Amino acid sequence: MAEPRRSTSPDPGDLKGARILLVEARFYEDISDELFKGAARVLDAAGVVYDRVSVPGSLEIPPAITIALDAAEGADNPYEGAVALGCVIRGDTIHFEIVSFESSRGLMEISRTRGVPIGNGIVTVDNNAQAWARAKVDEGDKGGDAARAALALVRLKRRLAAG
Repeated sequence: MAEPRRSTSPDPGDLKGARILLVEARFYEDISDELFKGAARVLDAAGVVYDRVSVPGSLEIPPAITIALDAAEGADNPYEGAVALGCVIRGDTIHFEIVSFESSRGLMEISRTRGVPIGNGIVTVDNNAQAWARAKVDEGDKGGDAARAALALVRLKRRLAAG
């Protein structure tokens, strides 16, 4: 497997005041915990404030993000970005394809139509070993990658808005 190129922010202070929503699917709780550990480490290092919401599975992540975005906007305390964490492991039916494709499509739709940066940390794998290889903070760190992606987009949005 090729080594990922992970970027870091040159200035964590550039995210001052950012509020991030983190939604995790708990279907594979142990893997979700590891994905969260990576994401939390990145978000904490950046000094952002984040709220953690749990849902049963990866298909529930996009609607949970939409519900939370609406609630936060209604309370005049909007989120600047979101991080989605979950795991989908291939089984013997087409359920894997439905869950992996639709959760990803839902995240892209929310991000594109609402202009909300979303880091996709839903790992889609063939087996438990691949899930762990991607989730472990000291190996694949896909939770951390998802948080880094969301923060990179928040930075971009802030920079372009400042014009």
